[in-house]
Amino acid sequence: MIPFEHKELGYWFLTIVGSKWVYKVKKNPDGSVSRYKARLVAQGFSQEYGIDYLDTFSPVVRHTTVPHAWNSKFTSYLTVLEFHASPSDTSLFVKKDDSDIIILLLYVDDIILTGSNPLKVQKVIQELSEVFEMKDMGQLTYFLGLQVQYKADGSVFVNQSKYNKDLVHKASMESCKPATTPCKPHHQMLHSEGQLLTDPTSYRSIVGSLQYLTFTRPDIAFAVNIVCQFMSSPTDIHFGAVKRIIRYLQGTMNIGITFSANTVSKLTAFSDSDWAADLNTRRSITGYVVYLGHNPISWQSKKQNSVSRSSTEAEYKALAHTAADIAWIRNILKDLAVVLDAPPTIYCDNMSAIALSANPVFHSRIKHLDTDYHFVRERVQQGDLEVLYIPTEEQTADVLTKGLHSPSFVKHFYNLKLENPS
Repeated sequence: MIPFEHKELGYWFLTIVGSKWVYKVKKNPDGSVSRYKARLVAQGFSQEYGIDYLDTFSPVVRHTTVPHAWNSKFTSYLTVLEFHASPSDTSLFVKKDDSDIIILLLYVDDIILTGSNPLKVQKVIQELSEVFEMKDMGQLTYFLGLQVQYKADGSVFVNQSKYNKDLVHKASMESCKPATTPCKPHHQMLHSEGQLLTDPTSYRSIVGSLQYLTFTRPDIAFAVNIVCQFMSSPTDIHFGAVKRIIRYLQGTMNIGITFSANTVSKLTAFSDSDWAADLNTRRSITGYVVYLGHNPISWQSKKQNSVSRSSTEAEYKALAHTAADIAWIRNILKDLAVVLDAPPTIYCDNMSAIALSANPVFHSRIKHLDTDYHFVRERVQQGDLEVLYIPTEEQTADVLTKGLHSPSFVKHFYNLKLENPS
């Protein structure tokens, strides 16, 4: 029962919310049964707006805040074991012992534990098992839908083929004809075009699943970002764009990212924007991808928060977002005792934006960009960041800002280190 205060009537009463057992079969990547799981869930749909509740809250939480909502006893015990929570990401715990380092990544009740000394890692597992009920799954092969394969050369291949297959089945498109790209070249959609869907539930469910797939598929990040903008009132035209993504996934089921073992400790990023690309708001699209050595480790495709009055302004905003992400990654690497060989480099295809990062004469022209201007320029002046020019044809982040024709798309597809293991 939930106590509820009716502000208009001025009294309290109790609303009874029912419950239901939900049973699920957890499966391994090969389809075999891993375990049977049961949960008791509240039937929130029985509540009526204005009578039982007035406010709604999104059930989505950022990855970095999840541990605080789970088990404070567990995180406190990690302190006993001399683990220190990373100030940059509270889901990451690090223990440094002499020349060895042990890393623990926590996501609700799923844990990844690794380190430079296998014996000390095993000791930590034993100590945790003595206090908490835990199950050692052995070498990491499957984690939250991510499948991990180890190659003979020491590199690691990560994909979501099982999740991808389940998603195509969920959309009932197993027999569809594959598409060569996830969206039409330079295709733009309006909120008002097409007929409203009578039941948008399927649209929202599929698009939400597509968002999680971008964890290992930066090639669909732009297309997914576009269809996410029509969640409130999707039309048949918007659903057609979602089906185009599913058709592309049908032909690239096993695609994933290979992380090479032997790589230089240098951060390199590609930053780009598509000026006023959104026809509904005339806001620009920011796209960037960050590499550690030759491995892509962070990427984003996102509509900017405000309208830019010039392409230079849009590019500089994208540059500032990229610089902020690099600053966060550097803090994470510092926690992991990774020393960079050289200052990070950002490649941009706009000469005016590059000039703004180094030339104070341009400051008077962009007073409305004051915060972003100083954020980037300060790091350039201190030698913590280098901004260089790259031709548009070689701009990998271009695939994160717009739909491209097949030849350009395939080129950047391989630049993102995506491949089929077969």
